[in-house]
Amino acid sequence: MCGIAGYVGQGNEDTLRKMSGVLSYRGPDDQGFFINRHVGLAHNRLSIIDLSPLGHQPMANEDNSIQIIFNGEIYNYQDLKKDLLATGRHQFKSQTDTEVILHLYEDLGTDCFAKLNGMFALAIWDETKQALILARDRLGKKPLYWTISQNTIIFASEPKAILSHPLVRPELDLSALNKYLLYEYIPTPHSIFKNLHKLEPGHYLVFQNNTLVKKEKFWDISFNCSANESPITLAQAQTKLDDILTKAVNSRLVSDVPLGIFLSGGLDSSTVAYYATRGGQKIKTFSIGFQEPSFDESRYAREVAAYLGTEHHEKFFRVTEVLDLVPHVFSLLDEPLADASILPTFLLAKFTREKVTVALGGDGGDELFCGYDTFIAHRLAKYYDYLPSWLKHSLIEKIIPLLPVSHHNLSLDFKAKKFISGYYGPLNYRNQRWLGSFDRLEREQLFKPEIWQELQSQNEFIDLDQLLLPLCTQPYFNRLIYTYLRTYLMDDILVKVDRASMYNSLEVRAPFLDYRLVDFVNSLPLKFKFKGLTTKYILRKLMADKLPASIINRKKKGFGLPLSGWLSGALKPLLLDIFSESAIKRAGLFNYSYLQKLLTDHFAKRRDNRKLLWTLTVFELWRSHWLDKK
Repeated sequence: MCGIAGYVGQGNEDTLRKMSGVLSYRGPDDQGFFINRHVGLAHNRLSIIDLSPLGHQPMANEDNSIQIIFNGEIYNYQDLKKDLLATGRHQFKSQTDTEVILHLYEDLGTDCFAKLNGMFALAIWDETKQALILARDRLGKKPLYWTISQNTIIFASEPKAILSHPLVRPELDLSALNKYLLYEYIPTPHSIFKNLHKLEPGHYLVFQNNTLVKKEKFWDISFNCSANESPITLAQAQTKLDDILTKAVNSRLVSDVPLGIFLSGGLDSSTVAYYATRGGQKIKTFSIGFQEPSFDESRYAREVAAYLGTEHHEKFFRVTEVLDLVPHVFSLLDEPLADASILPTFLLAKFTREKVTVALGGDGGDELFCGYDTFIAHRLAKYYDYLPSWLKHSLIEKIIPLLPVSHHNLSLDFKAKKFISGYYGPLNYRNQRWLGSFDRLEREQLFKPEIWQELQSQNEFIDLDQLLLPLCTQPYFNRLIYTYLRTYLMDDILVKVDRASMYNSLEVRAPFLDYRLVDFVNSLPLKFKFKGLTTKYILRKLMADKLPASIINRKKKGFGLPLSGWLSGALKPLLLDIFSESAIKRAGLFNYSYLQKLLTDHFAKRRDNRKLLWTLTVFELWRSHWLDKK
């Protein structure tokens, strides 16, 4: 895993070194530069495959006409290398996957990206064509940002490197802020900074002759079975899933440095751990726990580790140690991300890095196999549709607002009130209404009138509209799975894991996001994945004789943080500081009186405003770091 940065147009060595320097934690093992009259490429290397100096980047082909910088891992590179060697046209000087991409591009041009199975963000400078090519992997595992200013394209793994270029200044994009307050993250292709973009997953772009000449998709998520295939049975699907999972995990165990598994004790990470141990090798597993019993679930990871016979490592933290991370972690983020689980994820990555350089995780399982509680909520909503109006409006929806407010994590009143508040409105937006933070009315009250005047005509759901337009004939749950993969997974979960791990110079691999597995699972009938109210149905069936029953039947938990109590307790002084009248008026974005009401209602337990207040807290920590100091 690495960090990349560069430009084509205006720039110099000093600029390039500054861009590379701020990404040093992404690749502490080596640093390399390519500079000519108007091109600069920089690479920070975290050595994983071929630890020798021959893996140094930027890497050139035989005649130096092509240069590449690459962040990621290609899991089928050995097979691709054999094919390239068979042509007799190429000589390899290293054992890296980087060199395979380089020669594959020589043969196939931009068609090469569809051949790669892995996670990647890369830049290729083609001297002959005087063209820069940027490409990002199919599921958006690896980040890649870009902008164009004064006929110069500037790109990097993270915005902070782009902002180190003198042509770029940090300027808040109000439209992106409006989306953040709804989504709790910035949806691709937007970023929180004006005119700075994320490259979409499964896309490449070409910059040539001082302009963006092409941006094309080379892969997309599909739900269609082959017309020539007979309907698959559940038993056949389990057999094939077993085979694909075996290959996906085994290919991600290839490493020239120590490797381990993130093990939470949930079904997804336990499945990855099982397949990792099936080859007979001793596998290291890692989990963290908390000294407060109500907050600790490390026993499940310990149970799985004992069952599989892994070399298990665990570390216990106090909740106060998580709280102490709040100002630190959120000042590191280049964009606001209101997923509080980045805090324990950061601690887990830091602890894991003490023993290994690569870790496998279970990300993607919930999205592919309908594992979230919201899938159940969508099915229950269908039944709710059929209830008589008088029962819904005159009884249920009168009682739910009267439920006493609890500060417990995902309490009954929180879930019931969220269900009703998100139930009404366009169906394609329902999931986001349930997952998100500020609805439209709340944002109207939050923003100062002159700012809302600028934003109110915008459709904050336009990104969902554009994503779902090609899927308009697909069943609803397929659209829901697609939305999860292309929004919440990519712009929240994968960003969280990438930043938390890379700040600790740790590479994390996700076997569930092998595109062959994604294609297969998405081709299966919904009832194989979500049967009745049972989520992950086929995965549970597959693992029934491979893991303890307590793990197979365990309800999804994740890192359950007591945010509501924190905000009215340990974090209250921080909130009172960042939401002080002087601070809010100085920033000039929000209505102070509305913010005060959010705070006082939450502190008095009149309303559970945890999502609203946390989303704003993260933004204010980000804003004070990036905008107040500019």
